[in-house]
Amino acid sequence: MNWLLILMFLSTATLFFMLILQRFFAKDKLIEKRINHYLQQTDKEVLEPKKMKMTIDFRLTKQRIRKHLVKKDKNTQIEVLLSQAGVPLKPEEYVMFKWISILLGAGLLYLFVENVLILPVGAIIGAIIPKVILQRRSRIRLKKFNDALPEMISTIVGALRAGFSFPQALQSVMEESSSPMKEEIEVVIKEMQYGATMEDALNRLKDRMPSEDLNLMIQAIIIQRQVGGNLATVLEKIAETIRDRIKIQGQIKTLTAQGRMSGLVVGLLPVLLGMILFVVDPGYIGVLFTNTIGIILLVVAAISCIIGFFFIRKITAIEV
Repeated sequence: MNWLLILMFLSTATLFFMLILQRFFAKDKLIEKRINHYLQQTDKEVLEPKKMKMTIDFRLTKQRIRKHLVKKDKNTQIEVLLSQAGVPLKPEEYVMFKWISILLGAGLLYLFVENVLILPVGAIIGAIIPKVILQRRSRIRLKKFNDALPEMISTIVGALRAGFSFPQALQSVMEESSSPMKEEIEVVIKEMQYGATMEDALNRLKDRMPSEDLNLMIQAIIIQRQVGGNLATVLEKIAETIRDRIKIQGQIKTLTAQGRMSGLVVGLLPVLLGMILFVVDPGYIGVLFTNTIGIILLVVAAISCIIGFFFIRKITAIEV
């Protein structure tokens, strides 16, 4: 019976997520459909006063909900996080998905354990999961950007030595690069075309992609524009420095592989051992999930494993 409830719950949650995703990611089709609808009309439709009032009230209510859902400072932080991860969502949409994740986490854990005391743990896990996913996507995207940065600087150096201006060099980078470099440089070029200064556009790029190598390049460009000098030579030296740093980081990653694997074992071994015991004798380990003391011990064990995992990761993380 429990598995049937879990299956029904997962099916309902999947359908709900599909509905939400279709609503948010099919906006272009909706806009096109609305434009075609109004273009095909021959007579201008006039809304009745009552219908007009209902429409206005609905839109005002929607704006108030969005205003209270996300505060201004938090809104800016979420926008930065979403832009770094390359996720096409608005802050209020992300907050809504986070609340859905909280409800799903609490509900699923309750279906497995059938204890009200476990609801806060499931809610915390559900609240952490969206941010962890965004941070992971942000790290992957930033790594791709950093790997493409030396080639991007080399392209700029070649364009500058060929007589191109810096905006024209950026245009060459945009045409020759792949994602995410292509999208970020395209944003920089559009901001400059819309009237933003080069310094402001590059500083916003630094906010979207918090890379130390990119910051070094941007500072060199800004200083060169203020005091003059050969920008191509400076950027060429920066590209060599970045390549050397990437090489050293690869060596460090190889040398610390054993320590990182130890942290992974510390985090996953208790979970795997618990799953094996559950398969061998469900009644023996099931007491941990039904007894209050057992649940407390599970929470303490999970927190201890997480702390040990992060301590090992911190020890093996060497800054270059």
